[in-house]
Amino acid sequence: MFTNRTLLITGGTGSFGNAVLQRFLDSDIAEIRIFSRDEKKQDDMRQYYNCPKLKFYIGDVRDIDSIRAAMRGVDYVFHAAALKQVPSCEFYPLQAVKTNVLGTENVLEVAVALGVKRVICLSTDKAVYPINAMGISKAMMEKVAVAKSRESKATTICITRYGNVMASRGSVIPLFIDQILTGKKITITDPLMTRFMMTLDDAVDLVLYAFEHGKSGDIFVQKAPAATIVTLTEALFSLFKDLSNDTCIIGTRHGEKLFEVLSSREEMTAAQDLGNYFCIPPDLRDLNYSKFIDQGQTQISDAEDYNSHNTSRLNVEEMKALLMKLPSIQSALNNEDVRSKSWHD
Repeated sequence: MFTNRTLLITGGTGSFGNAVLQRFLDSDIAEIRIFSRDEKKQDDMRQYYNCPKLKFYIGDVRDIDSIRAAMRGVDYVFHAAALKQVPSCEFYPLQAVKTNVLGTENVLEVAVALGVKRVICLSTDKAVYPINAMGISKAMMEKVAVAKSRESKATTICITRYGNVMASRGSVIPLFIDQILTGKKITITDPLMTRFMMTLDDAVDLVLYAFEHGKSGDIFVQKAPAATIVTLTEALFSLFKDLSNDTCIIGTRHGEKLFEVLSSREEMTAAQDLGNYFCIPPDLRDLNYSKFIDQGQTQISDAEDYNSHNTSRLNVEEMKALLMKLPSIQSALNNEDVRSKSWHD
C-alpha cells in the first residue's frame, strides 16, 4: 500500500509517530514527513534515525500555510497532532479547540484541496460521553472529520479511536515505574478504576487497518482488554520485585471517569463487528430535519456501550505479559535510564 508513496504524520515527534517510523522506515515507502512544532524533538529524531527517507517540517496545525507547505506531494496523512493532557485542556479549553478542532479542519481542508488520497485522524475513548475539555474537543474533531468526509470525493477520511496507550508519553505507567524505582508510594486514584490497555503497536495496527479497509467517514475501534488500576500496580510490583506494595489512594482527579467508553450505545446499534475491530459507519442523514425529529431508532434503548468495565478483564499475570511487550519496561528492568529516551518511547 505504501510502495513509493509519501506519508505525512502530523504531531509526528510523539509516541505514535515514533512507533510508525519503527514500523515503516525499513519498508519500500518513498518518504515520511514529520510535521510538528518542536524543533528539539525533530533534531533528536533526525540524529536517532539518520534515515534519508525521513523529512522534517516545522509548523503548527493552527497555521494552515505551514500545513500546505508540508503536504504538497503527499499521498497519505496520519493526523496525530493534538493537545492530549486532560489537566492542561481543562485550564485552557480554547487552546484545545484551536488545536484539536480548528487544527483538524485545517489539515482536512488542505488534504482535500491538494488531492491527498487518504487521511486517518487519531481520536480517543475520552471523545465518547465526554466530561472534560480534552474529550469534548476530540469529540468535535470527530464530528469535523465526518462532516468533511461527506464533502470530499477524492480524499478518504477515516477516524481511529483507541484507549489508554501503555507507556506513551504522559501516561501513568512511566509515572508508576519512576515511583517504584525511587522508593515512593504509587499514587492510585480509585482502585476500581478501569482503563483499556493497548500497546503502541496496537495503535499502529488499528490505524493501518483503518487505512486499508475504511470508507470515508468510518470510525474504527479496536477491541481491547482492560484492567483495574490495582491490577496494573500489582503487576508492576511483581515485575520489579518490589515487596512493599506501597500505594497511596489520592482519589479521582478532576476530569477523570471511573471507566472509559470506546463506543457509545447509540453507535453500537450501527457498528459492524469485524472480529478484532468495530467499524462505526458515518451518519449520512441529510439536512432534512424530519429525519431527526420524526424518525427514531427503537434498538438504541436495548443497546449497551462498549467500555472498560464490560470488556475482557486482565488478571495480574496477563497484565505482566502485556507489560513485558513494552520496551520501556524492558529497559527499566535492565536498569537503563528510560527517562532519557522518553521522546521516542
